[in-house]
Amino acid sequence: MKVLVTGGAGFIGSHVADACLAAGHDVLIIDDLSTGRRTNLPADARFYEVDLCDAEAMEGVFASERPEVVCHLAARANVRESMVKPLLYAQTNIIGSLILLEMARKYHTRKVVYASTGGAVYGEPEYLPVDEDHPINPLDPYGASKHHVEHYLAIYRTHFDVDYTALRFPNVYGPRQDPYGEAGVVAIFANQMLRGETPVIYGSGEQERDFVYVADIARANELALTRASGEILNLGSGVGTSINTIFHHLRAITGCDCDEVHGPAKQGEVFRTYLNAARAKASLGWEPTVGLQDGLTRTVAYFCPKR
Repeated sequence: MKVLVTGGAGFIGSHVADACLAAGHDVLIIDDLSTGRRTNLPADARFYEVDLCDAEAMEGVFASERPEVVCHLAARANVRESMVKPLLYAQTNIIGSLILLEMARKYHTRKVVYASTGGAVYGEPEYLPVDEDHPINPLDPYGASKHHVEHYLAIYRTHFDVDYTALRFPNVYGPRQDPYGEAGVVAIFANQMLRGETPVIYGSGEQERDFVYVADIARANELALTRASGEILNLGSGVGTSINTIFHHLRAITGCDCDEVHGPAKQGEVFRTYLNAARAKASLGWEPTVGLQDGLTRTVAYFCPKR
């Protein structure tokens, strides 16, 4: 199939593009390079430097390429930033996604595989592991903006014959993650430790997240190109891992002798969440294959290839 990957120069999007190419699909990428990098782009994919919110430029891509399926990963995705820039998150994540859906409707794209968030849409869990029937109660504008688009996906499927699968991501980590941003604790900690610096653990460090290696997430997106019609699916390991545990694993892998230093907790973040991905296993045949220790070791090797 001809597959368009939005955000395909980014951390997760570039791995999704790789997975689609490996499966034999014809891949094109759009990215505005605001956070993505040209070095992440696969050589065999066609690239368009386009802002998701630029309707005219988006139409130009759809008119010339007419993609059959879209893997939609382009988004603002920083919980902390969304707390101070909620309008930016609404513009990019909601309006940008609506522009994409309008192009899909107009140019007869068959399906959109949408990257949602399982870490932010549910809010503080009422029970664990969180399944798809859990109440939606995001604590930040990022989670709210991602959930809004799920409703539009259902509307476009009902009225305009644009199918979808929405994948609610866990905390994704691995090669190509930005080690200099405010999000992505594994990349940030690994890079700082390799540089001999001391990472700061915000809050107690007992916050728990569901960490899944990026190649597993990319595989789920490729599987969803042809499966799980009209479904919303959690992706996750079903296991919570604390930030303190991540710190100690990475300290051992990198050989860093840094102390455990804590700073103030950050506003808007869920304290403990991990996801039940049983539906993804039933509908996609998907479950994580890379264990945490192996994934962290691979990630450190990416940031320090000579280790």
